[in-house]
Amino acid sequence: MFYRIQEYKTLFLRISLAYLFYFIARVLFYFYNSNMIVIESFSEFINLCLIGLTFDTTAILYTNVFFILISLLPLKNNSNPLFQKVMMVLYFSTNAVAYSTNFFDFIYYRFSQSRITTRVFDVIENENNKATLAASFIYNYWHVLALFFICILFWIYLYKKIDFNKSKSKNTFNYYIFSLLWSLVIIFICVIGVRGGIGNATRPINMVDAHRFVKKGIHADFVLNSPFCLIRTYKKNYFKKKNFINSSRIESIINPIKKLNDSVYSRPNVVLIVLESFGREYIGSFNKGNIINDYKSYTPFLDSLSNNSLIFTNAFANGRQSIEALPSILASVPSFKVPFTSSPYSNQKIQSLVSVFNEIDYSTSFFHGAPNGSMGFLGLSNILGFDNYYGKNEFNDNSLYDGYWGIWDEPFLKFMKSEIDNFKEPFFTTFFSLSSHEPFYVPEEYKDVFPKGNVQMHQVVGYSDNALKEFFETSKTQPWFDNTLFIITADHCNQFWYPLYRAPINRFAIPIMFYHPNNSFKGVNDELSQQLDIFPSIVDLIGYDKPINTWGRSLFSNSQDVPFSIHYSGTVYHFSMGAYNLVFDGDNVIGVYGIKDLHLENNLINNPNVDYSKEELYLKAFFQDYMERIIDNKLE
Repeated sequence: MFYRIQEYKTLFLRISLAYLFYFIARVLFYFYNSNMIVIESFSEFINLCLIGLTFDTTAILYTNVFFILISLLPLKNNSNPLFQKVMMVLYFSTNAVAYSTNFFDFIYYRFSQSRITTRVFDVIENENNKATLAASFIYNYWHVLALFFICILFWIYLYKKIDFNKSKSKNTFNYYIFSLLWSLVIIFICVIGVRGGIGNATRPINMVDAHRFVKKGIHADFVLNSPFCLIRTYKKNYFKKKNFINSSRIESIINPIKKLNDSVYSRPNVVLIVLESFGREYIGSFNKGNIINDYKSYTPFLDSLSNNSLIFTNAFANGRQSIEALPSILASVPSFKVPFTSSPYSNQKIQSLVSVFNEIDYSTSFFHGAPNGSMGFLGLSNILGFDNYYGKNEFNDNSLYDGYWGIWDEPFLKFMKSEIDNFKEPFFTTFFSLSSHEPFYVPEEYKDVFPKGNVQMHQVVGYSDNALKEFFETSKTQPWFDNTLFIITADHCNQFWYPLYRAPINRFAIPIMFYHPNNSFKGVNDELSQQLDIFPSIVDLIGYDKPINTWGRSLFSNSQDVPFSIHYSGTVYHFSMGAYNLVFDGDNVIGVYGIKDLHLENNLINNPNVDYSKEELYLKAFFQDYMERIIDNKLE
């Protein structure tokens, strides 16, 4: 009566192999990223792996859907060796591709601090040296590629050990009825697995659900897997209007349209320097108030410049990628689940620092040493309205090309200085560095010059810091220098060494510094600040007396704007304000933590004595206004 039992057993064993190798990939993922994903005991490790089975099930069943369906068909010749070889090819052609993304994530996670999603394609879309970058990745992380092939070969070996035994039958009516019924049962079980459980009636399991299953937010990325994250973010529209509160209340809560006063200057030149991957961790002057054992700074020049600058030591990035930084910094438009510049709404008029400076007759320019168009910066600069764009093409000397990303920072800063010397004043110039980046090389003449420290980033940070020093030393003799306001910040963070900066909140910790040669900006400010605040702060300092659209606040204004910070971790939103850090899934607050609980370990959401209603109201008002303004083209 029980027809095809041996065939179903074979199918079960073949699919079970995928679970085994996903477990191996999870162990390896932890091995490569244990400095960021802290698991305190073996029992906790095993428990998290069991939680991960839910997400593994979805990824494995999606990947093997055709293999499973064909295996369920009551074919007469399914035991034929040729047919079984074809099935094996189908099995590994899908599983190997999906499985490889887990291995890519071993390294990608170090730099993005989140699991790989389809947003990675937005990041590399505009790179015209993809082959070079891929070759560099393989060369530097050959051990990851080797581990992948070892796992695949072992997987193939085990697959071949599973015998396929054709069930004996006379192709009777009962045989086909039994096959149909069991196929329906198996398909039903698979649907439940894909959705993440039979009780999840409202929607399939998603990335944010990882936070619902784990006790510590830092473990969410561990229980996820890369194929699952890619599947769940494929062709998703993340811009949807919300209706949390009455729209008439938005303005009174978050004040999105501001009119700022001229706090210091009327018409200074402005040079905005965005340093690639310069996390706050690397800069000693920004860590004097932190208790960090055996701390070492890798930025002697910035430390020196800080003594004559106003520095903001509690500042945060609003995104995790370079492509997300510029809209946040230049226009106070953050990116969350996908880069704003890669969204369908990016090609609209946007009020920004560029439009403001153009309106008051500044000359505006953008400098980035990568091939023109890299990161989508050329397209964004055209949308924002920069007068001139200077990239690798304009530098026009490939002898100083680093072989991967663009022109080394030091010669490109010299090039920028020579161009600025000929600019008509007043001018606004933005420089985006690139040398402090993977694969972490420095020019041959600087080999062994800068401390290599504890992680690869430390040496290249030293190089870029020295490049800045050379730029300032040569620029200070020029007539334009004394009337120039310099703002120095970073796009996002990168590798971490000290435990303080491995915390989920501090993975977005960056510097913000204001410097003027007349020493009018000095001191340390530890109020909460973010990239969104740079646009209104600069506008506040140049005497622009018209209203601006900004979700940030001026760091120099006496207004009642409340300090806050927001970013998307890769699975959830982190919102900091007042006494609390809120964890938000896009619809509901799912975690409440003390403002000092940077590791998000003690969830206070069920504590009746904790009142986070003010913070939640502001968060939802901001989120609702953000979606509405972007979708309805109201950023101008």
